[in-house]
Amino acid sequence: MVTLIVGKKGSGKTKKLIERANEAVKTSDGNVVVIEKGLKLTYDISHQARLVDSDSYSISGLDALAGFISGICAGNYDVTDIFVDSTLKIIGQDMKALEELIERMNKLSKEANVNIVLLVSADKSELPEGIESLASQI
Repeated sequence: MVTLIVGKKGSGKTKKLIERANEAVKTSDGNVVVIEKGLKLTYDISHQARLVDSDSYSISGLDALAGFISGICAGNYDVTDIFVDSTLKIIGQDMKALEELIERMNKLSKEANVNIVLLVSADKSELPEGIESLASQI
């Protein structure tokens, strides 16, 4: 399942991501991974979650992010939850790319049995119409 945390800057998206990631750590029987752009969540996310800085691995663009997340799932069969902070900063401010990412993550989520949460810094009105049918929103 793919879930979006959507809102403009300053709307509390990161706080929701932190709360959901820390809750997943408490309830998960496997591993929780949080992908962020830059090291800003180090002290907010439980040390039991795997915190990954996308900049450290030169992740930039839709294909790079989708491949990276797929690789995490392929290499670790016990990953139950993946959280991605700053999704649009990583893939670029392209709503069509976001739509394609969500489609690809839906497929991966079903195949790998993993929950994927994407944080999107945009107003709900800026999202393409098809996104509502692809992912649930918080």
